[in-house]
Amino acid sequence: MKTTLLLSLVLVGLWTGACDDSGGRVDRLDVQDRDLPSDLADTLGDTAGTEVDVGLDSSTPDIPDDETTPLLGPPYPIVLAHGMGGFEYLAGIEGISYFYGVRERLEAEGEVVFVTAVDPLNTTEVRGQQLADGIATYLQESHYAKVNLIGHSQGGLDARWVAHHYPKLVSSVVTYATPNHGSKLADVVLGIVADDRVQDAIDALVNIFGVALYDELGAESSFFAPLRLFSQDGIAAFNQEITDAPDVAYYSVAGRSGNHGGGLDCLEVDRPQFILDWQFVVDPVDLLLAVPEAILRGPSLLDPIPNDGMVRVADAKWGRFLGCVPADHMDEVGQLLGDAPGTSNDWDHVQFFVDLVGFLRAEGH
Repeated sequence: MKTTLLLSLVLVGLWTGACDDSGGRVDRLDVQDRDLPSDLADTLGDTAGTEVDVGLDSSTPDIPDDETTPLLGPPYPIVLAHGMGGFEYLAGIEGISYFYGVRERLEAEGEVVFVTAVDPLNTTEVRGQQLADGIATYLQESHYAKVNLIGHSQGGLDARWVAHHYPKLVSSVVTYATPNHGSKLADVVLGIVADDRVQDAIDALVNIFGVALYDELGAESSFFAPLRLFSQDGIAAFNQEITDAPDVAYYSVAGRSGNHGGGLDCLEVDRPQFILDWQFVVDPVDLLLAVPEAILRGPSLLDPIPNDGMVRVADAKWGRFLGCVPADHMDEVGQLLGDAPGTSNDWDHVQFFVDLVGFLRAEGH
């Protein structure tokens, strides 16, 4: 059971997320050099000091040095932030993306969408700064004042980190199946693999074999670094430090699987209609997530704990909780490879993102 759980988490971790395929050389931009529109330079300077990593490469267009250039208001662009183990194009194969078909559909609906590039296996402190850098570059190019961040799994923690450190760049944060209060699985795995030497060996193997899948792996990439963040001790420290920004709106959505209806954990009185429509639909858990789902469900057959195979519903809640969708942690973003959620479940992850963005627009973001 323990070996199967660890293997499941490694496999799911290597499939869970989405990032940009830019792969560009990262330079450092000093906002005092006035390569940014003045309003954006002031925003970054007020929020994060005078020096900001922005991920510029040789293809980045020149930004007009025009103090009269206005920054664009809402509706703000949508930024999709991946979870642990992210890729935009798996092994460089176009079409095998994590937020499967989401960007294309949103763009077809007239939305402006930006997909980020961060280290697939690292702490949120590292990934959050990389996410902020990518957003800063994008805002230079697009001249929007802010973005809306939708983060799946660990991507939600990254989004909260950015909003905490760079609040003037963020209109809203949606954490989607994010372990905002940790994940019991992390504590279980860390208990199984408690020896630091074994953790280091596994991290080394992940880096060796991961290069075939990821362009974004860095020298300090680590499978266990995010698990330590998801542990009870790790997430308690994170939540104490990364507080919500007063002028940023926070929303959350959870997934429920294992043919569970969600129970009281999913019964929010102000659920939007696109969530409420699916309250009586259940989801059979994906085979890869069957073991972790059973662990999170708990021993009680009469009162199982609702979860998506990686994160319990109660642990996903943050800000205004919008409710639960009938999907496991992989179904939530269309994995594997865009397959359907399961027998008798016709929930559509792409339509969910369309409806979620429509909700944000109605909220003024």
